[in-house]
Amino acid sequence: MAVFVALGAFLMTLFGGWMAHRVTDRRHLVFGLAGGLMLGVVGLELLPEALESAGRPVFGVPQALLLFVGGFLLAHLVERLLAVRHAAHGGEHRVPQVGMTAAAAMVTHSLMDGIAIGAAFQVDGGMGATVALAVVTHDFADGFNTYTLTSLYGNTRRRALLMLVAAALAPVVGAASTLLFTLPAELLGSYLGFFGGALLYLAAAEILPEAHHDHPARSTLLCTVGGVAFVWLVVGLAE
Repeated sequence: MAVFVALGAFLMTLFGGWMAHRVTDRRHLVFGLAGGLMLGVVGLELLPEALESAGRPVFGVPQALLLFVGGFLLAHLVERLLAVRHAAHGGEHRVPQVGMTAAAAMVTHSLMDGIAIGAAFQVDGGMGATVALAVVTHDFADGFNTYTLTSLYGNTRRRALLMLVAAALAPVVGAASTLLFTLPAELLGSYLGFFGGALLYLAAAEILPEAHHDHPARSTLLCTVGGVAFVWLVVGLAE
């Protein structure tokens, strides 16, 4: 059942990437929506789940929050190092490697989505269905963001499509893998906190500034708010 449900995530991820590709003539709206989706996924889904699963305090601070800050700082450090290296060779600020690294993180996140589906079904069918609904619905955002992040940094359309397909296949692989093991809840929560920090950095430092740089329009802001509201709706329906 978990693998069957993950096929829905596969299709939804491809649909999200297809939508991101089709509206490239309005890039500011694409980036505005992507930033809102990423912000919503981090603040309304990843971080609460991380705190619930890995909320054990470490020197007065929940473990999930420490990893959240660590993910943010690591994303910043990686981007700075790659940008400096590229500038030393006469390149521009945005480097394709950053986009590929970010997309690879999205693929890893999608893999963990599949594992989360399988782990929930290991508990009972009702919990599995609830988690599956949240994962399948928000995988539209994952596909949208994977394609957007890859292409934003100057990667070719072929690379963006390859990363999109990888992100779509990842939940199926993750769900199938749970037939072989049981994932500790604390480990899953720790990962979600770390990934949430990295995703927030990309949204706040890269996607949203790009969206409003050339087109500081009200429609772009509405797309960002709409992205957050969409994730809120998904979380509410899943609950």
